[in-house]
Amino acid sequence: MNLPLEYTEKMKALLGEAYNDYIASFEDGRFYGLRVNTLKISPKELQAKDVFRLSPVPWCPTGFYYEGEERPAKHPYYHAGLYYLQEPSAMSPAATLPIEEGDFVLDLCAAPGGKTTQLGARLQGTGLLVANDISAGRAKTLLKNVELAGIKNAIVMSETPEHLAERLPHFFDKILVDAPCSGEGMFRKEPDMVKRWDADMLEFCRTEQAKILEACAPMLKVGGMLLYSTCTFSPEENEKSIGDFLENHPEFELVPIEKKNGFGAGISPYEACARLYPHKLKGEGHFLALLQKRESGETNAVSVEEGKWTKQMDAFGNFAKDVLKELPKGIYKFYGDGLYLLPEGTPKLEKLRVLRTGWMLGTLKKDRFEPSQAFAMGLRKDEVKNVVDFPVEDDRVIRYLKGETVEGEGKDGWTLVCVDGFPLGWAKLQKGRLKNKYAVSWKWE
Repeated sequence: MNLPLEYTEKMKALLGEAYNDYIASFEDGRFYGLRVNTLKISPKELQAKDVFRLSPVPWCPTGFYYEGEERPAKHPYYHAGLYYLQEPSAMSPAATLPIEEGDFVLDLCAAPGGKTTQLGARLQGTGLLVANDISAGRAKTLLKNVELAGIKNAIVMSETPEHLAERLPHFFDKILVDAPCSGEGMFRKEPDMVKRWDADMLEFCRTEQAKILEACAPMLKVGGMLLYSTCTFSPEENEKSIGDFLENHPEFELVPIEKKNGFGAGISPYEACARLYPHKLKGEGHFLALLQKRESGETNAVSVEEGKWTKQMDAFGNFAKDVLKELPKGIYKFYGDGLYLLPEGTPKLEKLRVLRTGWMLGTLKKDRFEPSQAFAMGLRKDEVKNVVDFPVEDDRVIRYLKGETVEGEGKDGWTLVCVDGFPLGWAKLQKGRLKNKYAVSWKWE
């Protein structure tokens, strides 16, 4: 690895005698990880299927290492949303933030969705999850991963942190900020990042980090917690960013992060933070700081959505009678011709760039309701009357994922297609043939 001289000098000063161990870690090669989506399956159940050679990631109860030659993204279980592929150290921020069921949670720099889907699984369908990324293009990838995971209580947005702070004061119990950074901790995993490293990039990241943290302060409730993380070693982007924020916001204090599983202490006087080094654990570089808001000024009430059943929704009601065993509970609302199910407490979001509010059930076409891919992914097999369930080894699974018409048995009409009991998408069964309704943009390639 040809590292910049300025960078190596900084790392020698930071690590001292451990510098040679750090350099030697580049010879070890990267580690591959997947995280089990407990909205659909437990870690024990996935392990029992014995599909991949898995060993636990010690700092994440749902995380596992897999062998580099294996290809879990090319398995039907991936398309059923049973797991998310994630670098092992990147699992640490959402595992460290103490999420409780019912929390209102913000993932502020959320794309492509690894931490968002981890937070969603920890909420287990309760509370509210707002996933935001300022890049509209990256937010589309985020949205797909939210839908694939079957998260029903999420709002996906592409807004500036400042606009969110204006509209959602004192709204969140927990906030996760995986801040833009110089990426020094990812040099082994992504060598191309080395070429982009320079002093100008560090200064740009420092400025952005300060803006983001400043926007977070008013959005957090009293007693709420904020987890700040980067994938860099730079003290300027880590302890210095946190120190500057604490100096400007005495209502916040650092909460110590337990130092185990290879986690090291932050640089004095910020030992409460955690540093993850590739020569100390099986993962890439990361930094974590957990803060709690002790007190605040006035609170501002945020207007929330209310819903009622309208005649326009009757088409969905007719669909539900034929296809579902029970009508899902929540706030039903149309945005354009799309019908959504919103969780209780969803804020009104006019004049904000929102990609998705709640669980998209489908679209109204004239007087006919067509269910969405997101609707299928958020359902369980036992919630649907008409199901075709293929074993994973059946060649019709891949053919279905490629968008082909396949053979199936059951009652004609809308049918949920599953693999080993886990939903993949919709089809319309007609005389033993499943007319494929799998999302075109999701097709297996």
